[in-house]
Amino acid sequence: MATALLDGRVSARLANKHERQRLILELVEQEVVSSQEELRQLLLGRDCDVTQATLSRDLRDLGLVRVNTPEGLRYVAPQALAEDESPDLQVMLPQFFGRIAGVNELAVLHTLPGGAQPIAEAIDAEAWEEVLGTIGGENTILIVCRSSADREAVEGRIQRLAASGR
Repeated sequence: MATALLDGRVSARLANKHERQRLILELVEQEVVSSQEELRQLLLGRDCDVTQATLSRDLRDLGLVRVNTPEGLRYVAPQALAEDESPDLQVMLPQFFGRIAGVNELAVLHTLPGGAQPIAEAIDAEAWEEVLGTIGGENTILIVCRSSADREAVEGRIQRLAASGR
């Protein structure tokens, strides 16, 4: 009996988490939400009282990131950025950039969680002559260049672009 009760509590807690995260996604899709506190207040308005720590975990679990848009800073899902037909590297890179380093023809670009896919797509869309291609994970991009000199040029270009928006 205790196990069933415990399982019932666990199931209810998970259902609440999933419902809360669904609501978070709905809110950031419908509204310009620029801070965790603003999102917390919107959730409170929907009878969902959540602590800042829980909200931070939810944002991380969902992969939501803050990006600069024409409406100002806002939370978005990386998938929404990746679905854009022409990702703008100059806009996204300063928001996601972590660091870049390389060896020979290979550069490794580290991003904030969820940033690698849209940044890799944006680099590919730039069609830089020096770049053969990219492979993007969750927060790391492998950039394959034509030569060591090309890799150095690409690293410098990426660092300049990242610094230009900060």
